[in-house]
This record gives sequence, structure tokens and C-alpha cells, in this order.
Amino acid sequence: MVVLSDLLILCGRVYPRGSDMQKIKSLMTRQEEFRELREQPSDPQAEQELINSIEQVYFSTDSFDIVRYELEKLPPVLNLQELEEYRDKLKQQQAAVSKKVADLILEKQPAYVKELERVTSLQTGLQLAAVICTNGRRHLNIAKEGFTQASLGLLANQRKRQLLIGLLKSLRTIKTLQRTDVRLSEMLEEEDYPGAIQLCLECQKAASTFKHYSCISELNSKLQDTLEQIEEQLDVALSKICKNFDINHYTKVQQAYRLLGKTQTAMDQLHMHFTQAIHNTVFQVVLGYVELCAGNTDTKFQKLQYKDLCTHVTPDSYIPCLADLCKALWEVMLSYYRTMEWHEKHDNEDTTSASEGSNMMGTEETNFDRGYIKKKLEHGLTRIWQDVQLKVKTYLLGTDLSIFKYDDFIFVLDIISRLMQVGEEFCGSKSEVLQDSIRKQSVNYFKNYHRTRLDELRMFLENETWELCPVKSNFSILQLHEFKFMEQSRSPSVSPSKQPSSTSSKTVTLFEQYCSGGNPFEIQANHKDEETEDVLASNGYESDEQEKSAYQEYDSDSDVPEELKRDYVDEQTGDAPVKSVSRETLKSRKKSDYSLNKVNAPILTNTTLNVIRLVGKYMQMMNILKPIAFDVIHFMSQLFDYYLYAIYTFFGRNDSLESTGLGLSSSRLRTTLNRIQESLIDMEVSADPTATLTAAEERKEKVPSPHLSHLVVLTSGDTLYGLAERVVATESLVFLAEQFEFLQPHLDAVMPAVKKPFLQQFYSQTVSTASELRKPIYWIVAGKAIDYEQMLLLMANVKWDVKEIMSQHNIYVDALLKEFEQFNMRLNEVSKKVRIPLPVSNILWEHCIRLANRTIVEGYANVKKCSNEGRALMQLDFQQFLMKLEKLTDIRPIPDKEFVETYIKAYYLTENDMERWIKEHRVRAEKQLIKFVFLFLCALPVWYVI
Repeated sequence: MVVLSDLLILCGRVYPRGSDMQKIKSLMTRQEEFRELREQPSDPQAEQELINSIEQVYFSTDSFDIVRYELEKLPPVLNLQELEEYRDKLKQQQAAVSKKVADLILEKQPAYVKELERVTSLQTGLQLAAVICTNGRRHLNIAKEGFTQASLGLLANQRKRQLLIGLLKSLRTIKTLQRTDVRLSEMLEEEDYPGAIQLCLECQKAASTFKHYSCISELNSKLQDTLEQIEEQLDVALSKICKNFDINHYTKVQQAYRLLGKTQTAMDQLHMHFTQAIHNTVFQVVLGYVELCAGNTDTKFQKLQYKDLCTHVTPDSYIPCLADLCKALWEVMLSYYRTMEWHEKHDNEDTTSASEGSNMMGTEETNFDRGYIKKKLEHGLTRIWQDVQLKVKTYLLGTDLSIFKYDDFIFVLDIISRLMQVGEEFCGSKSEVLQDSIRKQSVNYFKNYHRTRLDELRMFLENETWELCPVKSNFSILQLHEFKFMEQSRSPSVSPSKQPSSTSSKTVTLFEQYCSGGNPFEIQANHKDEETEDVLASNGYESDEQEKSAYQEYDSDSDVPEELKRDYVDEQTGDAPVKSVSRETLKSRKKSDYSLNKVNAPILTNTTLNVIRLVGKYMQMMNILKPIAFDVIHFMSQLFDYYLYAIYTFFGRNDSLESTGLGLSSSRLRTTLNRIQESLIDMEVSADPTATLTAAEERKEKVPSPHLSHLVVLTSGDTLYGLAERVVATESLVFLAEQFEFLQPHLDAVMPAVKKPFLQQFYSQTVSTASELRKPIYWIVAGKAIDYEQMLLLMANVKWDVKEIMSQHNIYVDALLKEFEQFNMRLNEVSKKVRIPLPVSNILWEHCIRLANRTIVEGYANVKKCSNEGRALMQLDFQQFLMKLEKLTDIRPIPDKEFVETYIKAYYLTENDMERWIKEHRVRAEKQLIKFVFLFLCALPVWYVI
């Protein structure tokens, strides 16, 4: 096995050297022995099996004691025969390995011989190289001895001459360098930073050339100090850019930094200066107002932090300080905006010039700097705006704005809204920080403000006499000061004095508009509209002449011709009447509209106008601060809810209405009124001391139910039980609902998407129910305007079991028609005070006719005995009533006409038809049906009943 390791050295092609050669020769002598082993006949497969049977430990490279290994394997009890067999097996394995190694050596012998020849050839080449080196040294010694002393002296003198010439040039340069210090100082005073740096760098370059002179070392140190001084002055010049950007000044500064190779450093410094400028600016502005209001020269305020300093601003100086604060911050942001513009312009110029040049290395470096500056400036937009937001937020939250007047608070919101517009144009930010802070202040302010306004609205409603507020026929809520913002919002958001004269389709940003001068936060005293509201009219007419002619035309016609009924057919369409008033138009409106010439004038009260103004103020706040849109719209809905509930409480609440079965109050209206009562109306008279805190808070959000003024009389028959007041109240509510409908697109535009279902429900469940209040309110008038009980008494005295057909109607018909004529006259009297719109007059007439018809049915149902001739008399009376009634009103068809006629004709029905008719009319007149069935059964023959 030891021989195996020696043979592997030969197989690895190790070059022989020294003692290895002797080892190789000894191995060569044994070559014959290997050859003999090879020549012995053998079985390759058997040899391979012997080799494979060798344990792996013998093939490991680690050295180990083979003898020890084999001895340790011996069993405790030795068997000679087994040992000899094992020894023979090891010998066979050794012989197989030796034969395998011998085969490998013989196989690699040609390669070994060839390598040995290469070694011999290399030895011969080295000997030849040694001979050449010896000859070269000999020739060099001969050349050295051939030079003379004279030749070397000539060369030395020439060299000395050249050195002296260079020294003279150096001395002249040093003299020039000594004089550059004065020129550098002059250039710094002239703010010629690029020239000063260029001169200083050239001097430094020249000084570095002559640094071996002792006088230059001091000059070089001085130039370095001068360069540092220039950089310090450059930094100061760079900081001036933050408040007042000057193109020429900034161009010089950038050129200077470019010469220094510190454009990136300059950009970092610039952002640091902008941050510092924001902090210093806001502190100085607020400090100035605080010291001014304090009225003393105490310096204690200068030591306060900015947050603490903001709490010392008085309410009187709050708005001017805020305006100056925003103006100062605008100047900083405008400087940054112009800085970015400068870089964009010069980047384009550099790109154009670089494309024409050929210096690829310099272009790549410039592009890298340009890319860094661009990213830094873009990132700085958000950073600077964030600093501005935080400073303004601290100022906003430093004072409680709930004590401010409404106009002052709106002015604060307007300033912040303009600032947020600046932020959006500056960096595309939605100003979440500002929105959150102003939202907190607005919600706090608005809750208190709204609570006060609700109490004022209750006071107005309780003192309202429901008299008409005369406004012009062309009145629009947009004419009110509170809604002027809606017209301005359609134009660019700039103050009127700042709007450009030329109208362009392209929107001009604030930075573009004020880039050359001015400030969007200038407080202008003439911002408020100087024009007065021209919405009121004299007695509801456009002119006195028109009023006079209208009444003359109306009073001159005492009788109504038959053909006027045909002229009035078009009025049933409900189209808006034209503005011009003619004689025929006035006549045709006599019975329908009762409006004289005031057809176009809206019906509203001072309280209605006050609610509309409140809505305008609420929308102003919502328009300026859209994040609180939901809160504002919710409060606006409460104004409408309370007004609607008050009208219902004053004029429409009557528990007997629902018992009529006429459906005067729809389920939607009842649901709306119940919701308002539960959510908004405080029904408790006094606070319960044992109530929980939550209940107290809930009551704080509610308003006591209003009470009708004692000056409003609703019990007088001469005034049709306060019809004028009822018309003014109800139609003012309808007008208010129409204005809410007009504002719906504006409210929907600012309402958050997740809250839009609330707005839709408010309009569908509340606003749309305003006109539905007409029925229950005017039903009360209709129920008292005509004496239906007297008519029932007259009908009870009529004999219906007559034996012959009568040609003359009964007197109760004339009495009933007389009641309607008196009702018509009283309507005319009321219309002289208040215009009665067509829908109102129609509802009044419809209610009265419906009640009259049902009274007739009631009278017929009370009849104990009735003959066929009596039923014919009933038809005669009803037809006479209809014929005369159609001359008094234009309502077609007559309400419940079919019901009365069917009731009379039902006496002629068969048993099956009677049963079907009763089922169809059970809901409409259950009491009359019971009486009718009884009368019907009494009229049947006895045998038929049995």
C-alpha cells in the first residue's frame, strides 16, 4: 500500500527536481517488476471486483495506522485458518492494486518522457541567456569610459539656463498673485461672485504650481481663506432669494456655485434657507402683532415659542395678522416657484447647448447634477408646503374662533381657502393638515352658530304675524348678498379688482397672475358689494300705476259672463302667467287665481327671507370649506325641518282630519313630521335633574316647539279663519322648498359621495312634502267656511216619499249655493290682501265641494222613507246644484260628483250589483253605506226579504 502513494506521484505529472529524481530512478528499476505483473494472465473483471472489495478507509488521503486498524479488527478469539484466509485476501487485493497501478504507469510513460525533454531544453536556454547578459555588461562599461568631462559640463550649463528662465517667469507670476487680493475684495463688494471665484481659482491653481516657494505657502493659505469667505457671502446671498427672488442675482449665485462644483450643495443649502425663512417670517409677523397689541416694549414675547406666541394674538388683530402671515408665506412660496421656473428655463438651454457640443464626460456630469436638482426641487415643494401648513395650523388653533362674528369667520375661511388653493397650485396638495384644523374650528363655530340661529328662528316664528313681505316679481335668491358667491364661483377664483380684462378659456393660476407683482391675500375694503339689494316692491306691484289699473279692472266686473269659462280653460295647465297684464287676463283670473296683478310676485314672509339668508350664509361656509359640507347641509335641513314643522303646528294640526278617511296627510308627510318631532323638537317643558348626561346633550341639540303669535287670529269667519295668514305661511313654505330644489345641484356637487343618500332622502322625504301641507291646512278653512250642519237640517225637513215627479228643486240647494257665493266673495276680499295662487284656490274649492257633496250624501243617507219619485227629486236637486256651482268655479271635473250620482242611482241596482257596489265604496263612506243598505232593505217586498 505504501508503493501506491509513490506511484500516484508519477501519475500526477509532477516535475522531477533534486531528490525526486533519485526516487523516480529507483522506481524505474522496479518497472520490470510491474511489467512482469502486467504480463501475467489475469481476469480484468475479477481484478475489478477485488479492487471494489477494498475498504474505503484505504483510499482516504488522511494518514492512519494501517497495522493498528487491522489489529483492532481481529476477533477476541483468533483462528489461524481464518487469519491466513484473510491474509491471502489482502495479498490478492494488493496484487490487483499493484497491477492496476503498473498499467496506469505504463500508459502515462510517453507523456513523462516528452516532459523530461522539455525540461532539458529549458536548461539549455537559460545557459545561453547568461552568456548574453555577460556580453551586454561588457559593452556598457566600454560606453561609460567613452564620455568626456567637457560634454557633461555643457549639458549642465544648458540645464541651469533653462532653470533660470523658469524662475524668472515664476517670480513674475508671484508678483501678480500678490496683487490679486485687492481685486478680489472689489469684486465681492460688487457682488460679482462668479468673477471673484474664477479669479480666486486661477490664483489657487497658479499658487499650487509654485508651492515650493516659501512666500507662496502664505499666499496659498490666504487665497483659501478668501475662497471660504466668498462661499460664506454666497450662502448669505442665497438666503436672500427666499423672500425676494431676483433673476440676475440668482443667476450670479448659481454660476458661482457651478464654478465651485457645488451645485448640489447649493441646492441643499437653498432648501435649508427656505425652511428657516418660513420659521423666521411667521415668528416675526406674529411677534409684531403681539407686541403691538401688548402696548409695551417688554421683550418676554421674543423668548416664547411660536405656538405659545399665537395664543397671545387678540381677536381684533387676528384677521389682519392672519392676512399678513399668508402674504409673507406667499412671498416665500412665490420665490420658490420662480426658482423652479429659472431652473427649468436654464435646463432647457443647457440641454440644447449640450446637444451641439462633443464633451461627453462633462455632459454626463451636468445631466447628473441637473437630475439631482430637479428631484430636490420637486421634493422640496411638498416639504415647504407642509411647513407652511403646520405654521398656519398652529396659528389657527391658537385662538377660539367661536366668538367671532359670522362675516369675520367667513373672511378667515376665505383666506384659508385661498391659501389651500395656493397649495394645490403649488404642489398639487389637498392640504389635509389645513383642512383638518379649519374643520375643527368650523364645526365648533358652526354648532354654536347654528344653535343660536335656531333659537332666533323660533323667536321669529313666534313673533311672525304672517303678513306678506312685498318683493318684486323678478325676485331671485341670487339677488341677495348671501348668494353672490354663487355667481362669482362660476368665474375664476380671483377678486373682482384683480381679474384680467381679457377673458381666456385657459385658467390662470395665482402664481402666473401675481408673478410680476401683487399678492392674493391683500385685504381689500371694497370686497363687499357696494350695491344695495333691490328686491322689495311697493305693495307687491311693480309701479303705482299698474296697481291702480289692476284694481280698477278687477272692480269694474261684477258679473261673470258665461264665455269666460271657455277663456279660462288654458289656465288649468298650470303654466306660469305672462308678465304683462291685460284686461282679459285679469277677468279670467277672478275665479281661479284671486291674484290681481301680483301673479309673479313670490309669497314669502320676513321669516322666510331670513331663513333663505341663513341658507346663503351656510352655503358660503360650505363653499369655502368643502370638508364640512355634510355638517352644513345637515344643519340646513334642520332649518327647513323646523320651518315646516312650525307651519304644520300653527295651521295644519287637527286630529279630526285623519278620521275623515280622505287621506289629507300622506304617509310620507306623517313620517316626516314624526321624524322632525323626534329628532329636532324638544317636547319637555323643564329639564329633569335626574336625566343622564347623554340625554342632556341630546336635548341641547333640540329646539322647543314654537307657538303661534297671539296677534294671529284663526277663528274669525270674516277672514275665512285666517286664510290670508294660512296662504302666506303655506305658500312661503312652498317657495322655500322651491329654493331648496334650485340649490340641490350645488349641494349635490359638494356633498361627499358616501353622504349623498342623506341628501337624496332629505329631498325625497322632506322637501317634496312641502306642497302636501296645503291639503290639511286648507281643509280646516273649507270645513268652517260653509255651514254644512245647517244644510243637513234643511235636507232633513224635505219630504222624500212623494208620489209624483217634482219639477222644482228644494230650498237647501239654494242655501248651499248661497254659502258658496259668500265663500267666493270672502275669497275675493282675502285676495285683495294676499294673492291666492291657482293651486291654493283649486284646493279650497275642491275641499268645499267635496265636503258639500259628502254632506249631500249624508243627508240622503239620513232619509227614513224615500220613493222612486223622491230619488228623482234627489237627482234634480243635485243637477241643479252642479249647474249653478259650475258658474262659480272652474274646477273640472267636480270632486265626488260621481260618488253622489252613484249613491243616488244605487237604489236602482239589483241585489248582486248592490253587493258589488257596497264592496267598492266601503272605504269611502262606510256610515252612509250602512244607512243606505238599511233603506234598501226596507224598500224590498216582505216576501223577498224572507
